Amino acid sequence: MIVLRIEHKIANYAGWKRAFENDPINRKQSGVIRYRIYRPVDDEAFVIIDLEFEHPEQALETMKALENIFPKIEGSIIFGVQLKILEVIETVEI
Repeated sequence: MIVLRIEHKIANYAGWKRAFENDPINRKQSGVIRYRIYRPVDDEAFVIIDLEFEHPEQALETMKALENIFPKIEGSIIFGVQLKILEVIETVEI
């Protein structure tokens, strides 16, 4: 499994969530099979999003699409975006 991890500060969660739910990259069509949203328990102004894909090419194309969108909202909705493409190499349930 391939994960595109997105990390950034946010102005406020409700406004950010509305923008996220508008889905400007069409996650399903982009190949996203699942996503998770995390927020540090001690920082409500920060989110981490994991978008899961079957193929690395899908993650790379999605990352490029986001790199075109993020400059338009940087400084108003989001701040300091970091993107990483990760490969899950092991998952263990205990």
